[in-house]
Amino acid sequence: MASTAISQPGTNDEHHPNPVRASPQVHALLQRLHDLSSTQESRLDLLSIPASSFHATVSDQFVALEQDKCQFVYALICMSGATTIVEAGTSYGVSTIYLALAARLNAGGQGRGKARVIGTEHELAKAQQAKTYWKEAGVDDVIELRVGDLRETLKIEMGVVDFLLLDIWADMALPALKLVQPHLRPGATIVCDNIIASAARYADLLAYVRADPAFQRITVPYHKGLGVFIYSP
Repeated sequence: MASTAISQPGTNDEHHPNPVRASPQVHALLQRLHDLSSTQESRLDLLSIPASSFHATVSDQFVALEQDKCQFVYALICMSGATTIVEAGTSYGVSTIYLALAARLNAGGQGRGKARVIGTEHELAKAQQAKTYWKEAGVDDVIELRVGDLRETLKIEMGVVDFLLLDIWADMALPALKLVQPHLRPGATIVCDNIIASAARYADLLAYVRADPAFQRITVPYHKGLGVFIYSP
């Protein structure tokens, strides 16, 4: 019998608890930022923007990874024990807060090492604003932000990477993966947003991971699709 895609809840309740361990102040900040992102994104039809002009169109827009996806990514990181995380497409740094909270939680136990989140952002104004949010959330000491073209900034040392989040315009997803791939530990997790709705734009990325048996793939039925790849070379 064919399965039906699950409609994800917009808010947490007793059946969909929030897994994030943080102070009430941090939860309030995250809610405020998600509300701001939702308001701005409601004015944009992202899928109608041509790929050639997507970067320019959203360069100053507050479009964050959706709240339910952020919570899923947080839980996934906690389950995997990841402490070194790379984020391709930091924007205003909302999802980065989740990454930092999870990495810090993991690093706090079993001698797993220091938490480290490496963010990448092309737009300087976004990067500067993101830093103010991270300071407010108390996670700025965990995050290293690299500003500029990720095709250059991800050539810099990053150690052994446990987790990669690809939440960036599609043309940059495969270059980011290729740069981080040599640093991925066996069993590392890669998450890519909008993998269903933007499948045509991610065609090169999808072809690349399908052609390499080291990648195990699953699509999680969140809004527009969330791709999860496990790297097992």
